[in-house]
Amino acid sequence: MKIKLFVVATLLIATACKNENKTEVQDEILAPTESITEQNMSEMTDATTSTENSVATEAPVMTFEKTEHDFGSITQGENVTHIFKFKNTGKSDLLISDAKGSCGCTVPEYPKTPIKPGESGEMKVTFSSAGRNGLQSKTVDITANTATGREQLMIKASIK
Repeated sequence: MKIKLFVVATLLIATACKNENKTEVQDEILAPTESITEQNMSEMTDATTSTENSVATEAPVMTFEKTEHDFGSITQGENVTHIFKFKNTGKSDLLISDAKGSCGCTVPEYPKTPIKPGESGEMKVTFSSAGRNGLQSKTVDITANTATGREQLMIKASIK
């Protein structure tokens, strides 16, 4: 009986020592890996942020004289037009790829050719009040190669 107890106790101690050693070895192996991973992730994040900042500072900038126009009071059925003037105040050519009104009653026209840094452009927006009553507020969403990729204009009218 004493021999069996001795063997069981020895096995328990040996097993406990082996598990403890495994944990220490695992900790020693994993710790440097985790540290390297965190360091690499930090470096990758810094590089990505630096690249994004570089691209943003080189991007064209659409600077509008104003981004909102109120037509005031208009008669139902009337078509009204406003020209939004802008300038490329960025460091590279401005390319407008699309401009869409928030509904079919708002139709934008935009330059299809590149606008060089320092040059100006115009966006013509026509609003049709046919079938509309009361206060109206519509937007024009512009897709361009600016840092954000999107710009927005707004028109308003009160239809009587």
